[in-house]
Amino acid sequence: MKDQLNRTIQINYIPKRIVSLVPSQTELLYDLGLEISLVGITKFCVHPQHLLSNIAIVGGTKQVHYHKIKALNPDIILCNKEENTAEMIEELEKIAPVHLSDIYTIDDCLELIKMYGSLFSVEVKAEGIITSIKNQQLEFQEFIKEQPKVKTAYFIWKNPWMVAADNNFINALLREAKFENYFGDLDRYPEIDLEKDLDKDVEVVMLSTEPFPFKEEHVQALKLKFPKAKVWLVDGELFSWYGSRLAKSFKYFKTLRSKL
Repeated sequence: MKDQLNRTIQINYIPKRIVSLVPSQTELLYDLGLEISLVGITKFCVHPQHLLSNIAIVGGTKQVHYHKIKALNPDIILCNKEENTAEMIEELEKIAPVHLSDIYTIDDCLELIKMYGSLFSVEVKAEGIITSIKNQQLEFQEFIKEQPKVKTAYFIWKNPWMVAADNNFINALLREAKFENYFGDLDRYPEIDLEKDLDKDVEVVMLSTEPFPFKEEHVQALKLKFPKAKVWLVDGELFSWYGSRLAKSFKYFKTLRSKL
């Protein structure tokens, strides 16, 4: 079969021993009923929480212990182009076949869920998750259709200040919720100068709870810099985790829009 980078993955049987190195994909595997097949995860695979106690932790998303993964004798290793490094993928392929996801849009997310359904022979559960996400999306689109776009800046890091710009999954979800990305003309996750690059007339400033753990103190500090803007601490998982968590994002976006 092919992965999302159109790489051919040679699998001669349904994989029964899975190592997942992407937290959102680990949660998806659980929701597909594949917990019993998970043998290795990262320290960031926190949903559901009990997995961290029951399954071997092999490292993070950028650095892993290859000897631990090899000892687990996996049938397949699940990675992501953005979250895992090219150097990691090269080493992991010496251990087992590697399936790479590459997510920029909601359609990419749905495609991955369908791929996993086929790969792990859980097509019915995969279709159920896809249907749930589509239904939530349609309901939200009906809610949002008459509402205006809102000029928004979405921060992911501090020291240096970094934002989500174009060409990533976060921006796709911002567009879905009609939060017009102030930095949408830039690419990926640029560093910015808070004093020079952000217009005082921006309407909403979002501080994500991940990867930088923004707190309420940061919200209060930015409120002083941007007195005209609404400054919110937002759930980063609901803006950046693809997979089954996406079904929860639309209700959250509705809550945020209602705060306007």
